[in-house]
Amino acid sequence: MITVSLCMIVKNESKVLSRCLDSVADLVDEIVIVDTGSDDDTKAIARLYTDRVYDFKWIDDFAAARNYAFSLCECDYIYSADADEILNEENRQKFRILKETLDPEIEIVQMYYGNQLENGTVYNFDRELRPKLFKRVRQFKWIERVHETVRTDPVVYDSDIEITHKPLTNHASRDYRVFEDMIRNGEKFSPRLFSFYARELFVSGEKDDFKKAEDFFTQIADDDETSRDDLKIAICIVVKAAYWRQDYLKMYRYAMKDVADDPCSEICFLLGEYYEDQRDYKEAAIWYYNAAFECHSILNVKYEKEYAVQGLVDVYNNLGLTEQAREYERLLRES
Repeated sequence: MITVSLCMIVKNESKVLSRCLDSVADLVDEIVIVDTGSDDDTKAIARLYTDRVYDFKWIDDFAAARNYAFSLCECDYIYSADADEILNEENRQKFRILKETLDPEIEIVQMYYGNQLENGTVYNFDRELRPKLFKRVRQFKWIERVHETVRTDPVVYDSDIEITHKPLTNHASRDYRVFEDMIRNGEKFSPRLFSFYARELFVSGEKDDFKKAEDFFTQIADDDETSRDDLKIAICIVVKAAYWRQDYLKMYRYAMKDVADDPCSEICFLLGEYYEDQRDYKEAAIWYYNAAFECHSILNVKYEKEYAVQGLVDVYNNLGLTEQAREYERLLRES
């Protein structure tokens, strides 16, 4: 049987930490908790479960904090958990069986991360596989009968364990501070982080968040070297920021760049919202319909689903076409 270290980084998690630890503490062989600056009872709660509670000075870098936490672990495998996660009884039993039967050659175990859509996360799906259990010490192995080489790709196992994500609040404001600091420092965004920033803005960004991000995304949209996918993402941010500032010339100019090339639901919805504001309800209905039924979302699935259909309900009610409005209300209830 393998041994497992539970490894966590936490800050001000007193409302949820016990819930998480109660669901997993008896499944692991050690618990390592790294606090990044709590001013509530988080550390006191953590010490009820382990004496291995450490401090890490927060430097706006989650990777640095996790690397430090991993360095403190001593078991065969490290289970990386967040305080707002829960393992229910069914998945606790699956975890116990996994621990008893896991092939030591496996270096990463992926588990399903569920309940993603309940609290406005940056994901457009409710369930996905994520790497959660990591072999602490990697042993390199030669492969191939001739022209032998060292295997560098990790051996990954997709388990059927599902973790329930139950955050009490959205953490977007914390993330925006990191993104904005990266922009100020001229740090390069990876394609993955660039996409996360844009999705987080479209899920929970306020007007001020878009204002701070607009120049950054405008530069990317204007760069001839920007990939097609990144261009579409950048245009979404620029169009919404310009719309909120009532700079309709800029909004329309960038929106047409997307419309001319396989438009996304976010841009069609924003055009519908603009025409609804102008009380041009027939034009608004065209764009809302496109958003809901002719296009697909790239940042927030709600722009393709409920937001666009709700827009159709509103404009048809304003046009006095109550039968059509009721039909879209029915679609909303069934979605």
